[in-house]
Amino acid sequence: MTKRALISVSDKTGIEAFAQALVAKGIEIISTGGTKKALDEAGIPTISIDEVTGFPEMMDGRVKTLHPKIHGGLLGRRDLVTHMEAMNAHGIAPIDFVVVNLYPFKETILKPDVTEADAIENIDIGGPSMLRSAAKNHASVTVIVDPVDYAVVLDELTAEGQTTLATRKRLAAKVFRHTAAYDALIANYLTELVGEEEPEKLTLTYDLKQSLRYGENSHQEAAFYADALPKPYSIASAKQLHGKELSYNNIRDADAAIRIAREYTEPTVVALKHMNPCGIGTAATIFEAYTAAYEADAVSIFGGIVVLNRPVDASTAEAMSKIFLEIIIAPAFEADALAILTKKKNIRLMTLDFADQSSTQAETVSVLGGLLVQDQDLIEENPADWQVVTKRQPTETELNALTFAWKAVKHVKSNAILLANDKQTVGIGAGQMNRVGSVRIAIDQAEAAGKIAGAVLASDAFFPMGDSVEYAAEHGIKAIIQPGGSIKDQESIDMADKYGITMLFTNVRHFRH
Repeated sequence: MTKRALISVSDKTGIEAFAQALVAKGIEIISTGGTKKALDEAGIPTISIDEVTGFPEMMDGRVKTLHPKIHGGLLGRRDLVTHMEAMNAHGIAPIDFVVVNLYPFKETILKPDVTEADAIENIDIGGPSMLRSAAKNHASVTVIVDPVDYAVVLDELTAEGQTTLATRKRLAAKVFRHTAAYDALIANYLTELVGEEEPEKLTLTYDLKQSLRYGENSHQEAAFYADALPKPYSIASAKQLHGKELSYNNIRDADAAIRIAREYTEPTVVALKHMNPCGIGTAATIFEAYTAAYEADAVSIFGGIVVLNRPVDASTAEAMSKIFLEIIIAPAFEADALAILTKKKNIRLMTLDFADQSSTQAETVSVLGGLLVQDQDLIEENPADWQVVTKRQPTETELNALTFAWKAVKHVKSNAILLANDKQTVGIGAGQMNRVGSVRIAIDQAEAAGKIAGAVLASDAFFPMGDSVEYAAEHGIKAIIQPGGSIKDQESIDMADKYGITMLFTNVRHFRH
């Protein structure tokens, strides 16, 4: 019996050569729409869908392949006599190969001016149905959804006269991944369209971006998957200009660093190690901002990640080249800066679009047996809404420093205490099991660097105990910012008043576990 292939693709990459090779092996081609037109123009003989079904395409092409003579030819089991008898009785010929990819739904919804009607019209129905039918019957049917698989199919046909069962199984699994991802995009689009905030099913889909050498440790396997709908301001969208591939830990650290950088609009540099900032600096120029970030902690920045929210110039590149840095991320690198930094073999240089930082994509965190989902911590805060709860009001310089520190402390692992002046962090206490421990670490760091004078203190969560306030006061802290909200707030307020400290409540907590 002559074998048949049904070909209907939106991505026509390599399809003419593939179809021609099938014909050369005696396989008939059934095709439809634009694919048939392309094959006909290439001189490749084809059979139209309506010749097979006896029905014309109708409803603007919505109904053409949804027919028993198509799905019977795909689903009929060749090893069951009853199936073959039914196919013979109803004039259904087997279809042995299916080459289909789907309407460009993803590309459609990514258009900035896409309409709901256009999105809906680009939901493919017949394509997924054919793919699923063929994949279900992979014992007999070879199904291809990706042009990259044309070569292996042709190689096996040439060598064996047919594809192997192992290949058909692999291709079938790929089909179901493909249709599942396609349906996930549609489900998410419609879910957002109707404003459903907690759907009973969470459908996520990601594309493999990079296989990683290992995970957090060398004995852990890992891979990096990017959101199927690219987010411009994300490490997945950054372009690497120089250096070896990012590691698992590099990616996590880089993600944490760019989250901090988007807090600041003035020229800012963020230095980060192990998911915590070790230095943040702002200034009139990016060189001065880097200097401030470096001097915030000249020890910890070694081997760290640096993010700059302005293009890197030669003077800044020269300064950064003096120490070992894992990654530098910026909107751009001037030619002279690139020439300086690319002399360092082990540094990774990356560019990122800082123009669109508006992503409100939910955060997901895996736990054993489940997934936690939450909004990003993107609440907009106005210092005018903050409450001064002590007798002394902050000076303008103190308020600027408190504002700077409050933007930074939300990105430090809890319990978080951060000391800063109005242009740089000077001490950071992160991830301690008690808050006074974080206070001591931050103050010790600032004092060791000789930067405690004029520093203010920010606490990511409420600061209920008078002992922490007293410890800060004894080391020269004169201004504190914290959320407030403890039943022991008054104890902290009284202690602040005792030492002439100004204390502000924001009424917003910024835990980061």
